[in-house]
Amino acid sequence: MSSETLLRAALEAAERGWHVFPLRPGTKRPALHGENTCTGTGPCANGHRKWEQRATTDASRIRAAWSAAPFNVGIATGPSGLVVVDLDRPKGKGSGDAPCGAATFAALCERAGQAVPDTYRVRTASGGEHLYFTAPTGARLTNTAGTVGELVDTRAWGGYVVAAGSTTPTGPYEALCAAETAAVPPWLQTILRPAPKGSQAPSAPVTAQSRRYADVALTAETRNVTSAAVGEREARLFRAARALGRFVAWGDLPRTAVETALQEAGEAAGLTAAECRSTLRSALNWSIAHNQVRRTAA
Repeated sequence: MSSETLLRAALEAAERGWHVFPLRPGTKRPALHGENTCTGTGPCANGHRKWEQRATTDASRIRAAWSAAPFNVGIATGPSGLVVVDLDRPKGKGSGDAPCGAATFAALCERAGQAVPDTYRVRTASGGEHLYFTAPTGARLTNTAGTVGELVDTRAWGGYVVAAGSTTPTGPYEALCAAETAAVPPWLQTILRPAPKGSQAPSAPVTAQSRRYADVALTAETRNVTSAAVGEREARLFRAARALGRFVAWGDLPRTAVETALQEAGEAAGLTAAECRSTLRSALNWSIAHNQVRRTAA
């Protein structure tokens, strides 16, 4: 890929308001120096500045940087006001039947009653996709790995993506459409927003009675999932995880116990291990985040 083509890709990204920085030619690794080799001069005169701090939309700085070499283009998602959903493809032997990130994300959208958002997207060198979203106002979202679903990661503050127009030995990064970036869907915001900080202790005393009630609920919900008919299995697993997540938030049940019991129940009902993991992760994350305070009877 020529320096001129890559410079144009960097400038086009900057015109969208996205902060760019150079990646080593033909790779996904930042081309900027690290802290150990920092000379404390130039942009780092007042202390070492990492790639996220040095990413820019300044056209003159971009032209100067890309005149030195055919650098690939990195987009610092946090400063750019972006949340990028990375939909990967299964890797390795025995993964042929595993759903890809795009299929998992489409299923999550369907479960939320929405279509996959029409937004700017890029095909990655590995054949996956990057979906670009505008970050929500007032929330500093960070990167996630597997929180949303299997092979579905996100990049926000602390992360970056390779821009369209860049290329690696595996292949090019190509824009699939020129649409504007859509806002992060509300259901996805719910998963990505960090749970409210507070005491790690349960919000109300955990009594023997409340633990017994939680155990009974776990047994009942597990049985409901195991006995689910075809066509109802995933929905019932999702509801069970939502119902039991509050006991995890209150400290009545350990998350691992809930995940293990429902994973086994889902697989016994006929779901794949990957389907169970994806459903459990999103449902439990939502329930735990929304049940930090134990509600008591008036």
